[in-house]
Amino acid sequence: MMYEEVLFKDIAVFKYGKMPDKKKLQADGYPVFSGYRYVGYYPEYNTEERTIVVVARGVGGTGDVKLTKEKCYLTNLSISAEIKDSGRVLPEYLYYYFQVNNLRYLDSGSAQSQITIADLGNVVIPLPDISIQKKIVEVLSAFDEQISLNERINDNLMAQAQTLFKKNILDLSDEHPEWQKGSLTDIAEYLNGLAMQKYRPSEKEEGIPVMKIRELRQGFCDMDSELCTPSIKKDYIIQDGDVIFSWSGSLLVDFWCGGKCGLNQHLFKVTSKKFDKWFYYLWTNYYLEKFIKIAEEKATTMGHIKREDLSKSEVIILNEEHYNQTGADIAPLYDMVINNRVESFRLASIRDALTTELIAGRTELLGM
Repeated sequence: MMYEEVLFKDIAVFKYGKMPDKKKLQADGYPVFSGYRYVGYYPEYNTEERTIVVVARGVGGTGDVKLTKEKCYLTNLSISAEIKDSGRVLPEYLYYYFQVNNLRYLDSGSAQSQITIADLGNVVIPLPDISIQKKIVEVLSAFDEQISLNERINDNLMAQAQTLFKKNILDLSDEHPEWQKGSLTDIAEYLNGLAMQKYRPSEKEEGIPVMKIRELRQGFCDMDSELCTPSIKKDYIIQDGDVIFSWSGSLLVDFWCGGKCGLNQHLFKVTSKKFDKWFYYLWTNYYLEKFIKIAEEKATTMGHIKREDLSKSEVIILNEEHYNQTGADIAPLYDMVINNRVESFRLASIRDALTTELIAGRTELLGM
């Protein structure tokens, strides 16, 4: 079935966000979104719920599309697109459409990454009848509901692990003077990635995605991810469940669950021959806030930490009995987190493939 083609400007009203008064940022109120980032709360809102939001400029994410779930405040790094006629167009349909037809191609390519309202207005969108839109949204949102459930479960599991770390290690350290002291580099190896531009796949090879900071932050590789040769040394191949630490730019440490890929520079793959994953993940994450502050103090355009910062970060090494008891409580929590994320990645892949087919007019997949 062929869909009617419409211009974005014919079905939506666009508006640039506005910079908030930083003095008014507070601990509650309406959430403030700056580009792709959440930055706090504000006493006022400038965007309604169920509004399409396009990241218009900034560092990373230009052209990405979000759908607001509540009233919020958008900064000038975003453009809102409010639907003119809800009886003709569902904003949820447009959201799914732009997930597989992203707007990054509109980026001007200038030194300042940017998309304008004029750019958005001339985007052509295939628009089915409202009844078909509703059915598409119903089918695809079922995947998102399960993914959201997994995220809520994982938030609880991660909080439990942090509580046990504090209770069973940090709070008991003074009571056990026999526990040894060491550093992060004593309990784990921090392998820096490769400059993957030197390891492109050959014409005969099927490349694998490159994990950069962007991919780690979003939790998956996509069509915009660069490719590298799969014949790089296996130590630089990332698999589901690996602990990855971004030590430059946007500092974060997390379990990777986005499939096989190659490790780029500015990222550490964290492993250990002596200790379990739960142990070196928790200690690395424990120092993350400190590392972020160190990076922010660097007089460079891209803040970072050094290996000496790792070696100066003290850790408590438990005796074998307490280590095994604590690991028995914490390790299963992280195993469940990883399994849930892998399932969510699989569901998202199915959803995106189905979205592509439905947007192309394969309404028979809806039983229509």
